[in-house]
Amino acid sequence: MITRRALLGAAGALVVGVPASSSTLAPTVFVRVDRRGRAVATVPKPDTGQGVRTMAAVLVAEELAVEVADVTLEQAPGDTATYGSQAVANSMSSRQLATPLRTAAATARCLLVAAAAARWQVPAAECTARRGRVEHPRRGSLPYRDLVPAAALIDPATVPVTLTPPENWRLIGRTRAGRSDARAIVTGRAAYGAESAPAGRLVAVVARPPWIGAQPAEIDDVAARAVPGVVAVVRLTPPGEGQGGVAVIASSTHAALRGRTALQVTWTGGTPAADSRTWLADLEAALPPVPGTPGVQRVYHLPLLAHAPMEPMNATASVTAGGVQVWAPVQDPGGLRTQLARQLALPEAQVRVHPTLAGGGFGRRIEPDAVLEALACSRAAGAPVTVRWTRDDDTRHDSYRPMSVHRLAATLGPDGVPTGRTHQVATWPLTVLPPFNNPAVVLASGNHFPYQVPGEVTVTLRPAPLRTGFWRAVYAGQFGYAEECFLTEIARRGGHDPVELRRRLLPADSRLRKVLDVAAARHGTAGGVACHLDYGSAIAVLVTADPAARKVLRVTAAVDVGIPVHPSGVVAQVEGGVLDALSTVLGAQITVRDGAVVQTSFRDYAWARIGDCPAIDVVLVPSEAPIGGLGELAYPPAAAAIASALAGDGEPVTGMPYRRPVG
Repeated sequence: MITRRALLGAAGALVVGVPASSSTLAPTVFVRVDRRGRAVATVPKPDTGQGVRTMAAVLVAEELAVEVADVTLEQAPGDTATYGSQAVANSMSSRQLATPLRTAAATARCLLVAAAAARWQVPAAECTARRGRVEHPRRGSLPYRDLVPAAALIDPATVPVTLTPPENWRLIGRTRAGRSDARAIVTGRAAYGAESAPAGRLVAVVARPPWIGAQPAEIDDVAARAVPGVVAVVRLTPPGEGQGGVAVIASSTHAALRGRTALQVTWTGGTPAADSRTWLADLEAALPPVPGTPGVQRVYHLPLLAHAPMEPMNATASVTAGGVQVWAPVQDPGGLRTQLARQLALPEAQVRVHPTLAGGGFGRRIEPDAVLEALACSRAAGAPVTVRWTRDDDTRHDSYRPMSVHRLAATLGPDGVPTGRTHQVATWPLTVLPPFNNPAVVLASGNHFPYQVPGEVTVTLRPAPLRTGFWRAVYAGQFGYAEECFLTEIARRGGHDPVELRRRLLPADSRLRKVLDVAAARHGTAGGVACHLDYGSAIAVLVTADPAARKVLRVTAAVDVGIPVHPSGVVAQVEGGVLDALSTVLGAQITVRDGAVVQTSFRDYAWARIGDCPAIDVVLVPSEAPIGGLGELAYPPAAAAIASALAGDGEPVTGMPYRRPVG
């Protein structure tokens, strides 16, 4: 049973008061049942492709005793005071939303049952909610629509609320339903960022620095302003107006792009001679000496990576005397609202953030630079403005995953089993979040070594020479890649099967040991294997490849996420992590020459193509653990297992991409 105190806490301490005349049942901000008996769930976190809306529909349908398809979904605006944290980060969405959403739906269900029991004058315990109706063995049944007015008059504090026990679940962990918004997405009805702007908006594109850190010195905009449709040219000053550059505002995207081409800008400052090969060498030189007798040793080089979401960055803003409105695919609408209110010196009530469906995020849309550009353009134009980034803009002006160099050393016993280890890391902090300019924070993010081998991990930070930010799995994707590749090399050196060596080094009752056993039994002999424990979840990945053809053939991933709320969503997330891993191991990386990012789009930032995709088998391992995180879980082990499988018994892995120059 849920107490009133627990209900308030789970719902973010906000229970909506419903007027006595209301014909809508809305016991909390997350769930309501309208006068026609329809269930409506308000989803506080944005959907960046991870399926949070579908997960919300499953949770609400389960506790409200309706079908998933019967739940209407509404996206909450940015408002942390009402909805709590709205950040999509650190694989927290399911873990943070499950209890509030279940509790809200269960409260509505119990109020409907109480209303039916009062009408029938029977104990509520004799009534059952089922498929949008309340039933009684002698009195018959009533649809929710007939009970909503009476239920809305009941004080939730007077009705005991119980969650549906796991043994009675129909949907949680069991439904194979697809995404709730799949039809809207594939038919083009789903509105993404730039499609969600108000009518009459203008469009802006930005002339961005030709090399890192450059800023406009002189701007000749005569030819740009002469382009039909161009209405304004605006200098953007960082950081308050994004990354900086010169915005061309026009009546259409075509006119804005033509205006940008006609613009003449002289640039100054920055680092026009920067080269990522030099950066990599500097990082390796920053590694401290290996303490003691090194034993087996290996150095790994990991490159810069861009986010490359399918939907490039964009944002729409409207600045008026009454306040500010933003429409954008963002990962933290509530945090953005607070930040903008502080930066613009406005009450939060005068700042409205409307999060849209996002075509991928992977950490990039935590950052507000596109929104800041749109605000500056709207202020200058006196109208709503959509700032569009082209694919080239998105690739060459990202906030990248940092480069890193890893020196790993291990002492081995007579049987070839590691008895001690060191892992020395030289990398850059995340410039988008100052607390990461601290080795201890980087270590906490990256160090998730799960095996019973004593040792020491150290981090050396060098100043970042360009913008760096969150990238799927953050530092764990780098630490885990090096550690798992190294452990596979140790196994092969000692004549051990890489799976069996990991089994030997994991506690017998551990979640990782269980998923590893499941994956090995399912896959059979594999060329690559890796494990990862993070976000309250565990995963093991086994890979078969053809090293001669540089072709990955088959991937098996066994995953324990506690309660898999939406199983097909779990599978999709793991598959996405595997494909990101495949892409970065096979060749995707960002390089810098003469101060500029070389790669411009998917034609040279080589993401995996359809023909590269292996058969992927995702196995959900039953568990009694709480709901775990998932969005970033698969990438680190999948990358290491793929690289090791491609190496086979030949030259060991020394970096990423595999057997290609790094930097």
